Amino acid sequence: MKAVTGAVTLATAVAVAAAATLARNAESDGAGPRPGHGTPAPGASAGAAPAPGAPGIGDPLMPNAGNGGYTVRRYTLDFDWRAPRTPFEAGATISATATQALSRFDLDFAGNALHRVTVDGAPAAAERHGDELVVTPARPIPRGGAFTVRVAYTADPTQGRHRDDAIQNYGWVPTADGTVVCAQPDGAKMIFPANDHPSLRAPVTFRITTPPGLSAVANGRLVGTTRRPDGRTRWTYDSEQPIAAQLVQMAIGRFTFVDSEGPRGLPVRDVVPDGLVADTEEYRSLTPDHLAWLEERLGPYPFRRYGVLVGDTDLPVALETQSLSVLPRDDLLGDRVDAERDLVHELTHHWTGDSVAIRRWSDLWLSEGHARFYERLYSDEHGGTGLESAMRAAYEQHDQWRHDEGAPAEPTEATLFKVMRYDGSALVLFALREKVGEETFEKIERAWVGTYQGRVAGTRDFVALASRFAGEDLAPFLTPWLYGAHTPPMPGHPDWRVDPVED
Repeated sequence: MKAVTGAVTLATAVAVAAAATLARNAESDGAGPRPGHGTPAPGASAGAAPAPGAPGIGDPLMPNAGNGGYTVRRYTLDFDWRAPRTPFEAGATISATATQALSRFDLDFAGNALHRVTVDGAPAAAERHGDELVVTPARPIPRGGAFTVRVAYTADPTQGRHRDDAIQNYGWVPTADGTVVCAQPDGAKMIFPANDHPSLRAPVTFRITTPPGLSAVANGRLVGTTRRPDGRTRWTYDSEQPIAAQLVQMAIGRFTFVDSEGPRGLPVRDVVPDGLVADTEEYRSLTPDHLAWLEERLGPYPFRRYGVLVGDTDLPVALETQSLSVLPRDDLLGDRVDAERDLVHELTHHWTGDSVAIRRWSDLWLSEGHARFYERLYSDEHGGTGLESAMRAAYEQHDQWRHDEGAPAEPTEATLFKVMRYDGSALVLFALREKVGEETFEKIERAWVGTYQGRVAGTRDFVALASRFAGEDLAPFLTPWLYGAHTPPMPGHPDWRVDPVED
């Protein structure tokens, strides 16, 4: 995610230690549900007494994010869209596998009018506890058991929340004739019942029905459209690869689909409100060049397709929704240097943040720091502010950011998307490059996205990999940069100074 160009308000917060280690998410293989309630997986033990699944996976910053006791194998989402800001019928089918014997389990699900919940076709008890939907099946589910949850509800497309950082308003984002979705960081639960943590991913099938004259788009590939007798159209999309809930996109409007190709014939499809096609064409047409530039530095693009969704609304941010980045219209109607910074930033996330998912929220610096670093590097080479100049400016403010927002790898929930996670974290990567040299740094970067493609990784993983390629233990160097109250000296730049901190 990249904030729209402008000042970022700083808020004082106390950084918290994030010492708990989170369990690795089992990557979904996209297999369909297996028949039978609680059918044990091969080799699974069914001996443990059933117990409730945890309401969260233990992330210190968002304790109730995600859910314990199961992994999701696929979401199938049905949306019967009617009109902007108008409630509509929706349903979610969740194919899952129990990782423990379950007496009950949670789904992250906020707001919306709940109608009924079934588990393997049988009615299940469902109770709301804040943003948690607690589901008690008619019979316990054994460890290793495959099960299917269906949730019927009325969706509220006006539902959104606010953060006092770069995200600002998120959830459903209404447009004049439809909607776009901005689920980062924990807004997916306003859209559908989910296992909502960035380390947890599963494939998604979208089935979206729209009135005549409106189109629907979602992550991945358009499988097909079906015209109904009443003139409405059902659009079916397949995410193709597992996706974190915060990266889901589902947009509706009067759209034009603009097809082109990227490197090696990669399908590129932009989705543009009808009235903005010509005005945004100049900058959107640069995507193949951006793809080629990033592939030279990070290796092949990790997904099967890409595109830009132009948001015809006052979005405060651009967002890296997987395979279909959202760019506010104003980002594509202004200065070219600023537009390319935004476009490159969101595209970079597809390597670092989307394909290589963060293990816990305190690892966000790896996602936003990489996106900001390559955005700055591209801008340096294409008429924007020089990288070194931008990094020196960030260095001068780094102690203040540490004071106000926590060190790069020590955010609080409230300071997740403050400027430290952007320029402040890009500065850590710049310092690493100055320490090991450009050639070794480039090897580290390509190895990072290559080694962890389609996987989950965190700060310790990055430090270990960087150390391996540098031929020395980089923990003593990187630890002061990532944690603590004061900014270390910048290698190769003894004249750089940090500004005094002001309370």
